[in-house]
Amino acid sequence: MSDRLSRAPLSFAAVLESLKAAGEDTRLRLVAVLGEAELTVSDLTEILGQSQPRISRHLKLLAEAGLVERHREASWVFYRRAAEGPGGRIAAGLLDLLDRDDPVLAGDRARLDAVRTARAQAAQAYFAAHARQWDEIRRLHVPEAAVEAAVRHALAGVPIRSLLDLGTGTGRMLEMFAPDIERGMGVDLSPDMLGVARTNLEHAGVRNCLLRQSDIYAVPAPRDAFDAVIVHQVLHYLDDGRRALKEAARVLAPGGRLLVVDFAPHALEFLREAQAHRHLGFARETVEGWLADAGLDLVSFRSLTPEGDTGDGLTVSLWLARDPRFVVAGADLADREIA
Repeated sequence: MSDRLSRAPLSFAAVLESLKAAGEDTRLRLVAVLGEAELTVSDLTEILGQSQPRISRHLKLLAEAGLVERHREASWVFYRRAAEGPGGRIAAGLLDLLDRDDPVLAGDRARLDAVRTARAQAAQAYFAAHARQWDEIRRLHVPEAAVEAAVRHALAGVPIRSLLDLGTGTGRMLEMFAPDIERGMGVDLSPDMLGVARTNLEHAGVRNCLLRQSDIYAVPAPRDAFDAVIVHQVLHYLDDGRRALKEAARVLAPGGRLLVVDFAPHALEFLREAQAHRHLGFARETVEGWLADAGLDLVSFRSLTPEGDTGDGLTVSLWLARDPRFVVAGADLADREIA
């Protein structure tokens, strides 16, 4: 949100309703712990030691007052402290007033750490079950560090305030760019992968990024919401890459940039069965055609070939495109709400 709007006075009614909602010990504890992490009702029941109906009732009151936000992932519902709006400002102000070393809050944080540990163990189990498959692919293409350096280079030079990572997977792109952006959102269809991403971002101390379960063809965000979008190693899993890039372009702001990272054409058929790849890479002109159909202008193209490649490796390609619309002077992308 812009500095001017963030400092604007709040109405009497907005302040009163927010303070009434927070003015109860359980609800104030909920606001505090949800300022630390995004949690489910079950998590909060364990942390606060209260019944699920009681926690749900308090969360409903806090959500109605705008102090907390909720979103659904499959059969789960996650809550977090509101980051924007009058409720977000008041919640942030209340947390600034609280003593973090207060025994009640310190106890809640200790139990939150236990919940985080359980999440990390679940994420490790998921990784362990898939590690062999992922390691097979890593051995076939250039090191991840080289790919990440190329991603950074492609998006360098222009500040990124709002970033969308489509098919976020482990959340690595968000983790990488979090220190340099105001806000980010990662979208993935898999609840398991979102669990891994959530654990990784929490471990890295990332607080300015959201994770949402959604189909890549229907991003839960309004038009023109982001000034950078990354589609990293996702297209080869999809039935319709053209449609995915059109959806990415829909949420790209005027002058915004879209970075696509994927494999060049290859003949490694085993990846169809072992890794569920629907496509064995993409020709440069194929993706460039999709970007043009989405109304974007190609800015650059780059290929990364494995060192000493004998023809059985995977070349990684990077396409950078830009929305051709002019940027309106003074436009504030951070003021746009994200679902």
